Amino acid sequence: MNLNYFSKFRDSKVLVTGHTGFKGSWLSLWLKNLGANVHGISLEEISNPSHFSILDLKNQMNSDFVDIKNFVELDNKIKSIKPDFIFHLAAQSLIGKSYEDPINTFLTNSIGTAHVLESLRDANHDCILVLITSDKCYKNEEKVWGYKESDILGGKDPYSASKAAAENIIYAYISSFYQTSKVKIGVGRAGNVIGGGDWAANRIVPDCVKAWSNKKIVQIRNPSSTRPWQHVLEPISGYLNLAVQLYEDSSLHGEAFNFGPPENRNYSVNTLLDEMGKYWKQAKWSDVSDNIEQHYEAGLLNLNCSKAEELLKWESTLDFNETVKFTIDWYRQYYSDTSIKMNEVTLKQIESYINIAKEKGILWAT
Repeated sequence: MNLNYFSKFRDSKVLVTGHTGFKGSWLSLWLKNLGANVHGISLEEISNPSHFSILDLKNQMNSDFVDIKNFVELDNKIKSIKPDFIFHLAAQSLIGKSYEDPINTFLTNSIGTAHVLESLRDANHDCILVLITSDKCYKNEEKVWGYKESDILGGKDPYSASKAAAENIIYAYISSFYQTSKVKIGVGRAGNVIGGGDWAANRIVPDCVKAWSNKKIVQIRNPSSTRPWQHVLEPISGYLNLAVQLYEDSSLHGEAFNFGPPENRNYSVNTLLDEMGKYWKQAKWSDVSDNIEQHYEAGLLNLNCSKAEELLKWESTLDFNETVKFTIDWYRQYYSDTSIKMNEVTLKQIESYINIAKEKGILWAT
């Protein structure tokens, strides 16, 4: 693996909140492989199966089960770890669940973020803090152009609104308390990630592989909706890049960055299903959008990532076909043979991702 660009993480103390989640477990494994001393703060695994458990990360990192809504416990853990880097991913990330439990969604996503910022407010050591929000933080007007970091924030559903609120909290804390701090802060906005190890409820890929692995027909709610689908390693490489650049260039303190595929790479759910069907035999689905009551979800969402390309030298690595193939290859191996060590499969995908980035001349990998 190429360790040069990300060598700052070797032997450093890195805290990942939400480390038991889908993105958090991929990030934790990558950091561990970079030689970091990785700590995790999270709720216990909420999905079954769990990517965190499959990778056996509990035996490879320092793991604490703490609810970020509990400020005292969170504050004690952060102060005891005294991390060099923090990646804050802990969140209630499901739109459907945000309708069922909006108060918990706002408390976790908005106040939980405030708790992390409050804990570091009097930090007397150098620390890079990367706060992960979402592409859903933008006020979605169903426009074809990609949203820029300077566009208006907002949300029609509790999840989106909670992420927009978190962004406002971040801005207030940076403006009020972090102008001369030893803590440098960056914000990452990404969404619609797919990849092996995601088993969250009511998400397109987990729904499909769970049904198809049992030779069942998967029910699809919004087949015409389009999304900028990207593999989970894309935003994670962006978060790592942002952390490194913050370490080297303090002028990026307080900046937010979009991480996503090129603007013209929005594909419908139907197209995603067709592409997944190329790699999974007997993949079948049915459209049930007319038969169920549905909450509001954006039909069209796109990001402009030119700021990350210009300032961080980051760009999307995998094309759409590669994104889907990486994803389905992981699940096929998981479901085909229980003797396969998925930790090794996952590490090989990280290595393959880096090699593809090298071949395409992407700067962080070369």
